[in-house]
Amino acid sequence: MAQAPTKRRRESREESDLIERLVSINRVAKVVKGGRRFGFAAIVVVGDGNGRVGHGSGKAREVPEAIRKATDQAKTTMVRVPLREGRTLHHDMRGRYGAGRVILRAAPAGTGVIAGGPLRAIFECLGVQDVVSKSVGSSNPHNMIKAAFDALAKTASPRLVASRRGIKVSQITGQRGSTEDSTSQESARG
Repeated sequence: MAQAPTKRRRESREESDLIERLVSINRVAKVVKGGRRFGFAAIVVVGDGNGRVGHGSGKAREVPEAIRKATDQAKTTMVRVPLREGRTLHHDMRGRYGAGRVILRAAPAGTGVIAGGPLRAIFECLGVQDVVSKSVGSSNPHNMIKAAFDALAKTASPRLVASRRGIKVSQITGQRGSTEDSTSQESARG
């Protein structure tokens, strides 16, 4: 019985450390006999600033209730994304959802977060400090967020790739350096 309260305290502490960003709120009207009945739809992104992020949407008659529902859903759908040096992505990737397409690119230190709207909220919650992103196609926040999560799901860290191939991590990271060296040598020759 003594373990249950400590577990609850730990969970509440973890929840208080989460970063929440309200991406968009939409007012919708339903026309009924007596006039219009308004409702609200909210999209929220939640992250711990250390490689975990989730998104959710909620609908309700009141704004705070819609935000609460979206936040609860975002907390349950959190995923872990491996980051290079805790500041950027490991590699470039593309994501797609419906008509929304996004391109996420790793960036050198000091670049900052070059992203707009919903993508910026995702990267701030994720804890990414250097990234370049581009949204192509639909600018609908629902599609952009789901396309970004599609791209982030494709992220593979060198450790994961090495274990899948059955080789050492140093061989993969060494290859990254040697490919860059060979390309720079070829461009110097040409």
